[in-house]
Amino acid sequence: MGLTSNKVLVLAVLSAVLLFAGTVWLWPRLARRSWPAVGGRVGLLLATQLALFAAVGLAANQAFGFYASWADLFGQEKDQGVVVDHTPSEGPLEVVGSRRVPGASGVRPQAGGRIQQVDLVGRTTHIATPAYVYLPPEYFQPRYRTHRFPAAVVLTGYPGTASALVEKLHYPRTALELAREGRAKPMILVMLRPTVAPPRDTECVDVPGGPQTESFFAKDLPEALRSHYRVAEKPGSLGIIGNSTGGYCALKIAMHHPDVYAAGAGLSAYYKAPIDATTGDLFQGDKGLRNRADLWWYLEHMPAPDTSLLVTSSKVGESDYKDTLKFIDRVKGTGLTRISSIILESGGHNFNTWRREIPATLEWMSGRLDGPWK
Repeated sequence: MGLTSNKVLVLAVLSAVLLFAGTVWLWPRLARRSWPAVGGRVGLLLATQLALFAAVGLAANQAFGFYASWADLFGQEKDQGVVVDHTPSEGPLEVVGSRRVPGASGVRPQAGGRIQQVDLVGRTTHIATPAYVYLPPEYFQPRYRTHRFPAAVVLTGYPGTASALVEKLHYPRTALELAREGRAKPMILVMLRPTVAPPRDTECVDVPGGPQTESFFAKDLPEALRSHYRVAEKPGSLGIIGNSTGGYCALKIAMHHPDVYAAGAGLSAYYKAPIDATTGDLFQGDKGLRNRADLWWYLEHMPAPDTSLLVTSSKVGESDYKDTLKFIDRVKGTGLTRISSIILESGGHNFNTWRREIPATLEWMSGRLDGPWK
């Protein structure tokens, strides 16, 4: 049974309840001062505590999607990485699976859209990573067979799992519902982790001598999408969204590459790349590279990018609230870069908060992406 299986959670909760009931039932019989009685009490207490801890931990993981599997939990995930040898004839994008949109009423793609699981390989960076691609119902309808669609790249936080964007944050289902309600145009969503070289957190930086993550998102990924899907060719047809680390990446990439991404949305984003045990030395002493990755420095010293940005935070529960207000003021002062915001009264750094922000974010993104959609 997998780490995120409901059966595992039910088993953990049931074990905790039974151990608690057993402790209450057996405690009077173990009230003696003998070593076996003392050992029995210690054992019951320890087992009950462990069961409760496991149940709470599994429930939290189900709610927030911290780890996708047992291997991920114990740091043994090995199914992703940086490709050093690549055969161009294989193509930059390969579809390896397909399934329905969770919650969609229609079974056929023409009615409920489709989610494809794909493997991506960067043509220039040789970075390989899996992703999920949501294709709206219109993509499969005969009357739109020659139509090209706007698209948005959607990034998780760190460590994050791409499947959480589908199963926990409900991006495809939300996009489908918004289009049906006429609140957003049909869009292609490309959902993946910003961590394209796990377990390292690259913060979407072109690491000297290491993964060229920013180049992957700025060049290789758009090329791969347009080579395989009917993504609109116009520069203003592509946007990028992310939460937490993915939010920082989305803002930075939109600011650095306004000719590629017409808009960037950072949900609970921060504005400067951290350096810690998960990132390692991202800049290798290159001060220019470090400054470029600092959005505060970029706004002050570089020409204002012609792009649209959205930032979100909460007055209570988010540590980035004051920084977000400061960032809004800084961007407003550029005179060219456009800034919007979603500020909640309260909400923590978690999936529940982001689910409250995603519908408005997708609606905002739709309004800023060009495309031939009528």
